[in-house]
Amino acid sequence: MRTRPSDGERVHFVRHSSGHVGLVEVPWSAVTALFHRLANMPVRVEPEPKLEPEPEPEIAAVRRLARRTLPAGLRRPLGRYLFMQWLALVALADLLAAPVRALRRPAPEPQPPVAAPEPPAPLGAPGDTLLALGAGWCNPGQSEVIAWARQQRGMRFALLVYDLIPLRRPDFCDAAHVRTFRAWLDEMLPLCDRIMTISRATANDLRAYAGAEAKPLAAPVDVIPVGSGLRSGAPSAHAPTRPLPAPGSYVLFVSTVEARKNHALLVNVWRRLRAVLPPTSLPTLVFAGRVGWMVKDLMQQLDNTDWLDGHVMLIDGPTDEELAALYRGCLFTLFPSLYEGWGMPVTESLGFGKPCVISNSSSLPEAGGDLARYFDPENVAEATRVIRATIEDRDGLRAWEERIQREFRPVAWEETADCLLQLLDEQPVAVAA
Repeated sequence: MRTRPSDGERVHFVRHSSGHVGLVEVPWSAVTALFHRLANMPVRVEPEPKLEPEPEPEIAAVRRLARRTLPAGLRRPLGRYLFMQWLALVALADLLAAPVRALRRPAPEPQPPVAAPEPPAPLGAPGDTLLALGAGWCNPGQSEVIAWARQQRGMRFALLVYDLIPLRRPDFCDAAHVRTFRAWLDEMLPLCDRIMTISRATANDLRAYAGAEAKPLAAPVDVIPVGSGLRSGAPSAHAPTRPLPAPGSYVLFVSTVEARKNHALLVNVWRRLRAVLPPTSLPTLVFAGRVGWMVKDLMQQLDNTDWLDGHVMLIDGPTDEELAALYRGCLFTLFPSLYEGWGMPVTESLGFGKPCVISNSSSLPEAGGDLARYFDPENVAEATRVIRATIEDRDGLRAWEERIQREFRPVAWEETADCLLQLLDEQPVAVAA
């Protein structure tokens, strides 16, 4: 939005002022620097477990003596008591030394009075739009700022909603997060002059929630096109930072490893495929993404089976270069998620010309259209049948890939920006209660 022709000076990045009343502009140079720092963070590497350092010889001798002479039930309480006494003596010595340090310290030079900084000029004027594009439920007091902007500055408020996961699938969320999200949404909806979503599925979910909760929407709900994600482009000059599986030897699932994404279903599918396909015919199942939440049991099961004897592997925290290489080298991609607001890995896969076999849930049919193949994410037998047919039909897979390369039209992020600007320029039409 910032770089669109004639719109650069109209777009500003703001934050709450202290006290959550008023807005303060953040320089674009700071926004750009933060973006590049986050986008180029190194891959997270789990530190090696730290071994307890060897104690000093004198301390080790005391421990050996205590083990030989004191009863087991006395050693730990006595050691704790002596340690606390030592801490008390250190604190007492520091307290007694404080007056001496104060006497030795030179008197400070008198300083001229510092003038209080001028308060920033309040931002926002009648007709301006305050646009919230992020996770506002993480921002306590956001509704107060929005109410101030509308009432005191005459601004309009526009909200982008990605999904209603905490309300539609609370089984995949912490209970406190569900409560926070619901309270935030209930506060936001009456303040909205414009509401936008990233899919028709999310728009329908939002309308259904408002109707079920008797919270009439004060604004229309518009769907914006979402950029297709990681750009395919030419291979990067930066080589991947670690060995990747050989091209053509694997099927790819790009996602944070969390329960909602349904990695467990694919593990069950691969367990079944191992029993019916020759080992040389079964591609490796590659998970690309960070390990998230609610998957501890699944990760333990994979460890216990040596990741299905090597037929499943994890690329933890892939870089953009590694992710692009993984897309280019895979046979096809999988996305079995149980609920999504859009489905970025689906359009990324199509953008790289790669077929994808995906869940028929929520917004995913919008992302995949007629270029993807679908299965019920709750049905292991159906998923196994569709995935097996795709693996075994290599000629059909090549023809499918050629069709995607001919027909898929990626959405540029500039299109997303243009749509947002156009909607914000339009005078919103009031929604009848």
